[in-house]
Amino acid sequence: MTTRSMELADALVNLAPAVFTSAAIGKAKLCLLDFLGCAFEASGLEPSRQAVAAVPAASGGHMIGESATTTPADAAFVNAVMGHGLVREDMHAASVCHHGVVVWPLLLALAETNAVSGADLLRSAVVAYEVGGRLGRMLIDPTVSALFRPTGLVTPIGSACGGALMLKLDRQQMAATIAVAANTASGLNQWPHSGGSDMFFHPGFAARNAWMAVQLAEAGAFGSPDIFEGQSGYFAALARRPMHGRIELFPNGEADILTVYHKAAPACNFAQTACQTALKLVEMIGSDAAPVERIRISVPAAAAAYPGCDRTGPFDRALQAKMSIPFGVGAVFAHGRLSEDIYSNLADPETLRLIGVSELVANPDLTARFPGLQGAAIDVVLGDGRQLSMGLPDVVPATEAQVRERFRLAAVNILGGAEAEAIEEFVDRLDTKKDAGRLLPLCAAKRVARRQATRTPAQGSGKGKRLASRQSL
Repeated sequence: MTTRSMELADALVNLAPAVFTSAAIGKAKLCLLDFLGCAFEASGLEPSRQAVAAVPAASGGHMIGESATTTPADAAFVNAVMGHGLVREDMHAASVCHHGVVVWPLLLALAETNAVSGADLLRSAVVAYEVGGRLGRMLIDPTVSALFRPTGLVTPIGSACGGALMLKLDRQQMAATIAVAANTASGLNQWPHSGGSDMFFHPGFAARNAWMAVQLAEAGAFGSPDIFEGQSGYFAALARRPMHGRIELFPNGEADILTVYHKAAPACNFAQTACQTALKLVEMIGSDAAPVERIRISVPAAAAAYPGCDRTGPFDRALQAKMSIPFGVGAVFAHGRLSEDIYSNLADPETLRLIGVSELVANPDLTARFPGLQGAAIDVVLGDGRQLSMGLPDVVPATEAQVRERFRLAAVNILGGAEAEAIEEFVDRLDTKKDAGRLLPLCAAKRVARRQATRTPAQGSGKGKRLASRQSL
């Protein structure tokens, strides 16, 4: 019997080398550097400290910016949480997923415990983004994403496929990997409504579950061959509709990782273009203009409908503000910039005033162009009666130079200049490295004192302090 998971397994074990273009490999390196930069910068935040505190001390798994070690599976969990902590991780709009925060923690953990070359790791990452992206395009729609977190549903499967390929599992093992990973799809979208921090841990669960899926498949586990299309399978359970065809990998030779973009701002994907549009309007209006009296924000329907994106208050936690398009736009108009610090004061009077005079609408033209283009438009009325409009046809991603600068600043702050330079050089030459497992230890802190200095008394329990006090090498 031929099933969709077996078709996918066949395609994966028979991939032509030509799909791994220099552009795809180069993009994978940049995605890895962006992930590491986000993880370093978020390593002192509460979710990161909580993740570190929750795992036991053990050997074999390095945590980014930490001197202690844990199991490889737990290291994958912690590193995924850290990578997601800023809400600035890489984004694949068509699947509404953040693949990198699961792909890289899993593959780096596997590389620490297996003989893996840098070239194999990069090719496996390209495959992980490909499977996750193509599957997410088929599964995720506004109905699904209103209830479930797309990243939690899709990335365990895509990442596990990359891991299985990296370990050179055979066709049967690959199919088992897919089935077991599909059973771990999870993550509810209640957190935007209640302000919970659940979101930060979704990638951690996905990475650790993907690790177990690969390990179980390698050990001989048998997973349901019809896990995708079965009557109680993946699509029936999550989307309440049949799977409409096979997962096509690299159609026309196009790698889906090339459609991933790097966020310019530490906020929800759907808030990016609207905030960038607001910044353009601020520049147009100037500093001496009359105050803004009304704001109309037009976005694709997917953006207006995504949980938390239409929130107008109250804002009890920064994550609620980072999800809210009205908050981001109001804060940009209030402060004239688009940066992390605009989310530090959730009770700023001018920001709240501007949210109160804002209207968020789904625009049919922008909806028709999504996800190929993620545009936004803003119309404002000033206190002197002037009406101004601005639109952007698509999100403006962070450039490679910006990604590198962010990485360097964050890594230097945690490890130091020489160490940051060594990591960047390793990533840039990763396709020439014989042992990819050397990368994660480079990202670990060598001294306890540096990590303890970044923690406040409220961040981390006694257990976390005991863990951080144990040397890894």
